[in-house]
Amino acid sequence: MTALRELLARPDIVVAPGVFDGLSARLVAEAGFPAAYLSGAGICYTRFAVPDIGLVSMTEVADTLAAIRERATIPVIVDIDTGFGNALNVQRTVRLFEQRGASALQLEDQSTPKRCGHLAGKTLVPAAEMVGKIKAALDSRQSPDTLLIARTDSIAVEGFGAALDRAAAYAEAGADMLFVEAPTSREQMKEIAGRFGLKVPVIANMVEGGNTPLLSASELQGLGFKLVIFPGGTVRALAFALRDYLASLKANGTTAPYRDRMLDFAGLNDLLGTDEFRTRGRRYAGD
Repeated sequence: MTALRELLARPDIVVAPGVFDGLSARLVAEAGFPAAYLSGAGICYTRFAVPDIGLVSMTEVADTLAAIRERATIPVIVDIDTGFGNALNVQRTVRLFEQRGASALQLEDQSTPKRCGHLAGKTLVPAAEMVGKIKAALDSRQSPDTLLIARTDSIAVEGFGAALDRAAAYAEAGADMLFVEAPTSREQMKEIAGRFGLKVPVIANMVEGGNTPLLSASELQGLGFKLVIFPGGTVRALAFALRDYLASLKANGTTAPYRDRMLDFAGLNDLLGTDEFRTRGRRYAGD
């Protein structure tokens, strides 16, 4: 597996679609993407059918990562929300997620309960508290290849200038990457990347229907971003397709009209690598 740090050192921007289970991670890798983003929101949506308002626990995210790591070999960036508590909780979270195979950990400065970065009503911890959490995370990580991403949600709470100040403080504290959430214009995005992009890699977050303009990977690269995540796009595509499939089944009483938009039995087994599993199993079968 190519380390995320190595991918970020290359000229091209890294595109990381959102994943939420083993199947979505396998599809992302099959499509040729170099990395994936394990979204807390994606787990909320798919596993529990609840909004992203801080309802998922540390162990639920860690268990999802472990399931993904059963098959996925590409780097996985993991959303650890607020670190699930104070600085000591952050340290425990970092140790656990490194053990489960995280390539990067994204820590944010919202207060508890946190919520999606594109929802109204967010609140923040003081910048000094977040700096302490960043230092605690860095002190507890075991490998320098596990990158720490510092995210600030300050634009919607304290304003754009304050968000830049927070990001600067987080970079000074040692964060490996910066994520200034929910800029509202291309101009803000350009300023974020221009101010920090030569010091540390900067992330862009593309949320369909969110507060940030949707730009292509090439456009974002031109602005100076090194990584772009599409955290909820896979879930939105899945929900759209599954709703369409169910409407067709309800109307027709058969899957026949939808077959050209489905994998058949053989196609799904090919995706999952069933023959490989059976071949390995036969090696251990008795005579």
